[in-house]
Amino acid sequence: MADAPLTRATLLARIRDGHDTDAWREFLHLYGPVVYGFARNRGLQDADAADLMQEVLRSVARNANKMEYDPKRGTFRGWLYTVTRNKVYNFLNGQRNRPRASGDSAAQERLDAIPDRDEPGNDWELEYQRQLSAKAMDRVKGEFQKSTWSAFWGTAVEGRTPNAVGAELKMSTGAVYVAKSRVIARLRDEVKKLEAEAEAW
Repeated sequence: MADAPLTRATLLARIRDGHDTDAWREFLHLYGPVVYGFARNRGLQDADAADLMQEVLRSVARNANKMEYDPKRGTFRGWLYTVTRNKVYNFLNGQRNRPRASGDSAAQERLDAIPDRDEPGNDWELEYQRQLSAKAMDRVKGEFQKSTWSAFWGTAVEGRTPNAVGAELKMSTGAVYVAKSRVIARLRDEVKKLEAEAEAW
């Protein structure tokens, strides 16, 4: 019988063992895109964002054996946000201090635009929620017939009208609404489950 899915607290404990490749793979799958997306949203080019993501992951690896969950000290996600934000800050600050042939001042503008951690609309949290939603979709997609998933995708993700999606899928408009509603309800449950697993982080 397969092991039950890891909770985030268990995963955090397991990444302390640098040889646990399954735990690191799960960690990278969840947090790699969050770090990368945050860096891209701050104006870093693709290659720079990928390099920064690697630096952040190296920081996690170097400090993994010292990680102990203590709610008084904050969450792991908060620590990871701080590490990522500081590396983005250092990168942009380094870019600003380098001579540029173009006279580019955009790096300073991007640096100034980095919000405080508690500021509403924090794109770190938005990127994290995006990753949770994507993971939930991956988990539940196989539970639905192809036409049901296509009806959901066409209306909820692509933003097309139920009439247009129904005509394409040879479904009534009502059936499209029902399909969309079923998938969204299941996704909400899965996202709640993922959030509950991640609370300790």
